[in-house]
Amino acid sequence: MNAPRTPDHADHSVVAAPLPGHPLARMIADEIRHHEGWIPFDRYMELALYSPGLGYYSGGKRVLGHVPQDGSDFVTAPELTPLFGETLAKQVAQALDATGTDEIWEFGAGTGALAEQLVSALGDRIKRYTIVDLSGSLRDRQHQRMIKHLPELAHKVVWADSLPEQFDGVVVGNEVLDAMPVKLLFWTGHEWLERGVGLDPASSVEDPRFIWLDRAAAPGSRPPSEYQDSDFVPDTVVETHAPAEAFVATLAQRMGTGAAFFLDYGFPESEFYLPQRRGGTLMCHQGHQSDPDPLSAVGEKDITAHVNFTGIALAGQEAGWQVLGYTSQGRFLTNCGLLESLQQPSDSPNAADFKTRAAVQMLITEHEMGELFKVIGFVKGPWFDAIGFVHGDRTHTL
Repeated sequence: MNAPRTPDHADHSVVAAPLPGHPLARMIADEIRHHEGWIPFDRYMELALYSPGLGYYSGGKRVLGHVPQDGSDFVTAPELTPLFGETLAKQVAQALDATGTDEIWEFGAGTGALAEQLVSALGDRIKRYTIVDLSGSLRDRQHQRMIKHLPELAHKVVWADSLPEQFDGVVVGNEVLDAMPVKLLFWTGHEWLERGVGLDPASSVEDPRFIWLDRAAAPGSRPPSEYQDSDFVPDTVVETHAPAEAFVATLAQRMGTGAAFFLDYGFPESEFYLPQRRGGTLMCHQGHQSDPDPLSAVGEKDITAHVNFTGIALAGQEAGWQVLGYTSQGRFLTNCGLLESLQQPSDSPNAADFKTRAAVQMLITEHEMGELFKVIGFVKGPWFDAIGFVHGDRTHTL
């Protein structure tokens, strides 16, 4: 998979319009007019993904699935094979035992596939499984899934709109950090500008079209301080991840005792800001195809950016967590026994068929999800040697 790119600074051309009369596009256009013709990209991304009843994740669209024909745009690891959740459950079980807790908190639970897998594998080991998800349509889908597939355990699963002021337990987040809004900064060779979104003056109120516009960045808006401006070549676009880091810090502050595991695609900071990644990592997904244009088909496609795991680690540490480990998804799942799960006798009902083996290969091989996706773990309370990081821990690279 190639590193995603944002549009080049020199290209401020008008992009394709969303569907005529799209209410989300009109709403965003109204906000742009209200703010003197410009909003920062992180605000645009927030509106495009999470506007109540209209956004990509909050508007009722089916986003997760295996093929474009089912109306979906992408597939996540729990959808590929239940072995993903069953394997992750071994790490979660160890964390529950080590911290003396009995609750799981999952953020961004999608279709509920991972929740089903974890609840099924852990059974009576957990008292409650809380899903925090902003999408009402996904919540309904998750609830129906639990009733259908786990009738005897479905009562353990509850939903929340927000996090309590204090909680204990194990936090799980699979592909949740990448969907949090990012700021875009552009280096001219002389100064940092903030990339934002404006309106094409030739478009109509009924059919607004969006363009890229850059403005002077706020004082202090730049990549992390250990990077000098001279480290970046002119026309470089980078993302900064304040919302994701604030989210992690809030979890750390409010957790009494417990652990947390985040699985997502991304890099440590030393790789995130490589000179050759001059276009950033912003990418969209629609119909199981990728494109770098977040300004078209607003509300109809996912907008995402790779995770800066160094920033996530620092945010967690500064708020009270200790880093348990950091490694590739392939190594993490292998450490937790994924390959052993394939060694079932051929007459076993859990014997791995060709489809399952292909899914496992996608999860762990370097040219698929195995290397691009990383896992970071945190703990607050008793330290333990997490099994997912026993071999190949890369914490030293953060």
